[in-house]
Amino acid sequence: MSMIENQKIRPAQVIGPLGEPLTLDSLPPPTTTRWVVRRKAEVVAAVNGGLLTVDEACERYGLTLEEFAGWQRSIDRSGMPGLRVTRIQHYRDLYERQQRF
Repeated sequence: MSMIENQKIRPAQVIGPLGEPLTLDSLPPPTTTRWVVRRKAEVVAAVNGGLLTVDEACERYGLTLEEFAGWQRSIDRSGMPGLRVTRIQHYRDLYERQQRF
């Protein structure tokens, strides 16, 4: 059975957005209320790497699925700069313009 088939196997760590190892203990604390770019990117990296499931991340941080999916989309489209709250609209507009051509 491959690792992909057996989702029960969790890595002890994944590579974070800045190339650093991330573990469950090094993730932002569940009490986090101030979401700076790096913290959002760490949570997305943890989910993408299999350290947490989407449901666990949403539960742990009190996020909606839409919020988390938005972070993931922003990173996919624009990397970490896409997570900056003041830039989200700029990148969204840019992305939508690119989709038209």
